[in-house]
Amino acid sequence: MDENDLIDQLEELAERFGIQIRYEPIKQDEDLVRVVGGLCLLRGEYVLIIDSKVAMGDKIRTFAEALRHFDLDQIYIKPALRELLHKTS
Repeated sequence: MDENDLIDQLEELAERFGIQIRYEPIKQDEDLVRVVGGLCLLRGEYVLIIDSKVAMGDKIRTFAEALRHFDLDQIYIKPALRELLHKTS
């Protein structure tokens, strides 16, 4: 499975949990910790913000970190995707 397919599946999974996904450029200050995004609760809705400029691997890790806050055992997830989520969490 290539990274683009993986991102598509992660987006679909996140949407099943009602997570709004936003890809936006995150202004980085060179002297501070690098931020690639994260899960927020905004006005009662989950929003996953991901820096639009980061590498695919960073996007995948950000999705995995966000999704581990939800009960993944209660829904069907393709085995390859489930394995990836367990490895990255």
